[in-house]
Amino acid sequence: MKELLALTRRCMQDYNMVPPGSRVAVGVSGGKDSLALLYLLSQLRRFYPGGFELTAITLDMGFEGMDFSPIADFCRAIEVPYVIRQTQMKQVIFDIRKESNPCALCAKMRRGALNDAALAEGCRVVALGHHFDDVVETVLLSLFYEGRFHSFSPVTYLSRKDIHCIRPMLYIPEREIRNFVRREHLPVVESTCPADKNTKREEVKQLLNTLEKQNPGLRGRIFGAVQRQPLEGWEKTPLFPDK
Repeated sequence: MKELLALTRRCMQDYNMVPPGSRVAVGVSGGKDSLALLYLLSQLRRFYPGGFELTAITLDMGFEGMDFSPIADFCRAIEVPYVIRQTQMKQVIFDIRKESNPCALCAKMRRGALNDAALAEGCRVVALGHHFDDVVETVLLSLFYEGRFHSFSPVTYLSRKDIHCIRPMLYIPEREIRNFVRREHLPVVESTCPADKNTKREEVKQLLNTLEKQNPGLRGRIFGAVQRQPLEGWEKTPLFPDK
């Protein structure tokens, strides 16, 4: 755990993600990434400069067969308040609109609902579980389907809601997160979404796996290019971004 805590702390400090005394909402889907982030932040808050408070928030999208009670138990064990917000997203996206490509609309709706839930809990910093591999995959998705070299930023300020979205695990490869979740026996809740693992991102992930075998270190070089260029929002700054 020490190595992952060090990588998370370094990322948070490189991009000044959490001002002293912040109230941070962690979006917890039930997947491995969000649970790993929650656990790491729950440990970091004990010694991070200035300290911060945590609240875990899950959006119940209405899919059958998803039981979040193990996450509630876990949050009690690590002493983090836990909120489940009921939504009608499954009904809207799949039953009413019958989206053939549901992921974009789903992501937009989830972001809005999570931000609203965070504000309701008094949090103006929202932590998301994106990691190292997500950055690289997003770069290729942007190149292939948008014709530009682009990825999301470590910190995004949403002026309409006065919220900062942060991504503290950007220095951690997915394989390390997977191993960490297995070692710590974190209570992963498998998604029952019909679109799960049937996306363009999954295709890019498999392509990268093939290319990495032929070109070891490929992901690291792409991630390095994001930092060296640097893409907008990837400049390391000495102060938390101004509003």
